[in-house]
Amino acid sequence: MTKNHEQFKLVGRKVILKVQDRICDTPEELLSSRLFRVILKKGVERLVEQKSLLLKIFGKEEPGEADLDRLLQVLHFLVKMPLDLVPNLVEGSESFLKHRQLFNDFIEYLYNFWRDFERYLICTSPEGTPALDRRPYRTFNNTVETLAHLVRSVYRDLQENITGEHPWIYRQVRAGTNVAAIAVPKDILLPEGVYRERLSSIPIIRQILLYPPLILDPPMNKRTGQFRKIASNPLEVVDVKPEEWLCYPAKVGPLLVLIYFHEKFYELGFSLCNLFEIATDEDLKRKPDAVYLFGVPGDVLDQLADFPTVFYDDQENNLLIAACPNRDMFGYFGYLKKMVLTLHNVKVMKMGRLPFHGAMVRILLKNGKKATILMIGDTAAGKSETLEAFRILAQDNLSDMTIIADDMGSLEIDAEGKIRGYGTEIGAFLRLDDLQPGYAFGQIDRAIIMSPSRVNARVVIPVTTFSNVIKGWEVDFVLYANNYEEVDEEHPIIERFSSAQEALRVFAEGAVMSKGTTTSTGIVHSYFANIFGPPQYRELHDELAQKYFEAFFKRGVFVGQMRTRLGIPGWERKGPEEVAKELIRILS
Repeated sequence: MTKNHEQFKLVGRKVILKVQDRICDTPEELLSSRLFRVILKKGVERLVEQKSLLLKIFGKEEPGEADLDRLLQVLHFLVKMPLDLVPNLVEGSESFLKHRQLFNDFIEYLYNFWRDFERYLICTSPEGTPALDRRPYRTFNNTVETLAHLVRSVYRDLQENITGEHPWIYRQVRAGTNVAAIAVPKDILLPEGVYRERLSSIPIIRQILLYPPLILDPPMNKRTGQFRKIASNPLEVVDVKPEEWLCYPAKVGPLLVLIYFHEKFYELGFSLCNLFEIATDEDLKRKPDAVYLFGVPGDVLDQLADFPTVFYDDQENNLLIAACPNRDMFGYFGYLKKMVLTLHNVKVMKMGRLPFHGAMVRILLKNGKKATILMIGDTAAGKSETLEAFRILAQDNLSDMTIIADDMGSLEIDAEGKIRGYGTEIGAFLRLDDLQPGYAFGQIDRAIIMSPSRVNARVVIPVTTFSNVIKGWEVDFVLYANNYEEVDEEHPIIERFSSAQEALRVFAEGAVMSKGTTTSTGIVHSYFANIFGPPQYRELHDELAQKYFEAFFKRGVFVGQMRTRLGIPGWERKGPEEVAKELIRILS
């Protein structure tokens, strides 16, 4: 569907279009394109498998290449004139006129068959040509918008010339592509050797255009296993074909992480734009802190560890490198997001910061009182749910509520001994089941929704700005999210610890009632509720945790635990609401 350099590829239920210049902009070019022929053939093949009545328009049950050629001839004329005139110009096309209503239904079917694919358009500019990323709006307008308008126009013109009637209702659905990106070559400061050999030819994404809400159904809806630290560089065994990869350069807190994702997982790779801030050209002038290859073909990673989600600490080049296979079982956004955050956690520990798995917000009440609250806990412990309940219940007294971290972040002790908190993401990856009714729909105009019909349905939405993420906020509360204990006189909704050692025991135990976001069930334990880096560097983390928890109590930070009861049946909504009410009381 492009004028020149026509490139497309079908990968499962994905259509990937790559263009270097303007896309086709006339019905004749669209109907003559190789991609249209491929989609038409696949659509007819499906009808043959289904033994569909729509095949009557061909006058036979199994149309051949000649029949498709005749249909294409008919469509070339039909887009310009009524169907009654076409048999005079295309020999053997009388059956289309004979079955007018079925022919109209076939056009509707073909339109929906095309739209049922996940459709991606990649605008590239080889070295030595004008950079498309300098005028992104013009680039997107000349490609994505043009294609969407053209497909809709051809579809409507065909149906009008078949039925002789105009539509009464015009639905402006996404008829072109779901997602588009401008990806160009960049000279990144990668170390010499295997890094440059494998990665330097992969285009770097500079801008993305998407049409939310995006509804995706990735191969997997849960994550299992841990990320293994290995003793050798996975890049040494990986065979990278640059034309199958793109790079999303992510700003993860203070770090620059180059996330390379394979075409099989395009839907997950492009969803990163709702989670991590994309690096600027200025950011790309510095050396990256980490590199991640998501979607490595084959089984080469299986030889490196007992579970093939691996990372390597390249101390010689001061660079972390991670990799994950492209098998269906790894087709879950959690494998992408959590590995990136693992790399973040390892790097910040080396910088002397304490990483955390939790949510952090800055709250400002109308009476002038303010507090920065850090809630630490494992997945589905009730952190996000409690904050959402707080936002709703405190709205009459709430002046502002700034999200700093939704999942991961780090703490730093500044020169004055103050504890400062930083985030990593501008977005959130949330369970639909645990949100307040209507919340996701209120944000649907920006949402990417994953696995909506399955357990652990998720939504990825922007929730804050990068400036809030990296500002460095002084921390007032550090609370562990306990989702499994009942509340009674000896176990209050919010309990304050009296010493660093008492707090360390609860935080280090990392107990949580699993809610089905991984393959674990029941009460499980993980070191500091954070399997993403600290266990692999336990000695370093132990030192940092002791130092920081002692600093909490020295500074008078409120350190305790909140009992969300999210893991107890019947308390999924009420539990976080009760915690929110208690927080409001304490802050007021």
